Amino acid sequence: MTYTPAKVWTWDAANGGEFASINRPVSGATHDKDRPKGKHPLQLYSLATPNGVKVTVMLEELLAAGHVGAEYDAWLIKITEGAQFSSGFVEVNPNSKIPALFDEDTGLRVFESGAILLYLAEKFGAFLPTDLAGRTESLNWLFWLQGSAPYLGGGFGHFYKYAPEKFEYPIDRFTMEAKRQLDVLDKTLADRRYLAGDDYTIADIATAPWYGAVVKGIVYDAAEFLDAASYTHVNRWADEVFARPAFMRGKMVNRAWGDEDEQLPERHDASDFDAKP
Repeated sequence: MTYTPAKVWTWDAANGGEFASINRPVSGATHDKDRPKGKHPLQLYSLATPNGVKVTVMLEELLAAGHVGAEYDAWLIKITEGAQFSSGFVEVNPNSKIPALFDEDTGLRVFESGAILLYLAEKFGAFLPTDLAGRTESLNWLFWLQGSAPYLGGGFGHFYKYAPEKFEYPIDRFTMEAKRQLDVLDKTLADRRYLAGDDYTIADIATAPWYGAVVKGIVYDAAEFLDAASYTHVNRWADEVFARPAFMRGKMVNRAWGDEDEQLPERHDASDFDAKP
């Protein structure tokens, strides 16, 4: 059946598939609730989606590298229940998307996952090269990820996995783009260990929870559909990044689904991991 758009679009909350209840065409808070605060300067409000995992992995990597000032409290934001629309969360992120960070030391809010990674890298002087060439290449890939991932998630992932009905045109359109992006990564990783070269940087921390998870079948259950095994260099890189102990810890934080051994809904101290495998 052909769809003809109306002259003026009107919102129908019943449309939109699995996540329709959390989407709306206006911004701002829907209810008053103060944001929780823990004992550490860094207060993270998040959920273990690919964007959320970027930040918890970064924080765990910083701690593993000896940056004790990176200790943090991670608060679970249940987006399906509208927690991202509380007044306290909106104060930290007016866009009402996870993750959001508040640094009590500086009094600064930081929102957008890429901005958070860059903020932490600069604050602690880690996982971002200081030479102009290395820094530029790392930021090339960080911004590539920030621009490309919406086509993978909001495009391919939505229409292939979450849309209430399957339509050939959007699936074909976004599958083509997802595979093009994977090919970009695969060709880049053919002759370098990490995205920006020999060093593990925020570019890898940002990209692995998206494209590494796709080729390993962790998100969207689409590895076979995308012929993910054919991207051998992306798979090699993903295996190496995912095997890092800090990555293993970070991907558990603010996770409240799946295997209980892989869940740590909130994190307030390094010892919170002690009961996990």
